[in-house]
Amino acid sequence: MAERLPRAHTGFAMIEPLWVPDRTMNREEFQAWAAQQPRGRFERVGGRVVAMAPERAAHVRAKNAVWAALRDAIVANGIDCEALGDGMTVSVDADTDYEPDAPVNCGERTGDDAVAAPNPVVVVEVVSPSSRAMDSGAKLSDYFRVPSIRHYLIVRTDQRMVIHHQRRQDGVIEARLVGRGPIALDPPGITVEAEAFFAP
Repeated sequence: MAERLPRAHTGFAMIEPLWVPDRTMNREEFQAWAAQQPRGRFERVGGRVVAMAPERAAHVRAKNAVWAALRDAIVANGIDCEALGDGMTVSVDADTDYEPDAPVNCGERTGDDAVAAPNPVVVVEVVSPSSRAMDSGAKLSDYFRVPSIRHYLIVRTDQRMVIHHQRRQDGVIEARLVGRGPIALDPPGITVEAEAFFAP
C-alpha cells in the first residue's frame, strides 16, 4: 500500500506525485527501495519514508557553493576528510536517515558503494521554505545524537546568514550567527568564509 503525495505546482507545469510506502521500513529496506526510484529524493524519519520537495535553482546553487567552499578548505589544509555532496546519507539511529546538503566525512575514505557517511563531523543544510522548521528543529537535535558530529550549519540564503551550531568538548551546544567572516570548524581543523557559502 502506498500513499500518494499531493501534486506540486511549479508555476509552469504540474509535477507528477511521488508514491511512498505507507509502512515503516528498516534501513536496508529503505535503501533498496530508494535505489529503485526513477526520481525524487527521500529521507527516513521514525522508520517512515519522507519525500523531499523539488528544489529551486537558487537552492541548488547554494548547495554547490557550500560543497565547493568545504572541499577547498579541506584541500588547502591537507586534512584527512572529504566534502560529500547532496545524496549521501547520515544515519541518526535505527529508524532515522537524513540526507544533508553537504556532509564532511573524516578518517577512512567513504567507499564507492557506500550510501551513508561513516564518520560525519560537519553537516550542512541549506534552508528552503519547505524545510525551515525541520532543519531548525528535529534535525538540530537529531544530528547531535550522532557522536561524531561536531558542527551543524544551517545556511539561510534569504538572509545571507549561517547559523553555526557547535558541540564543545564538554558536550554543550553553542550557536552563533555569521553573516560575514570566518567560520572555524575544529575539528576537523578548517576555516571557511561565510560569504563563500552564498552563490554570486
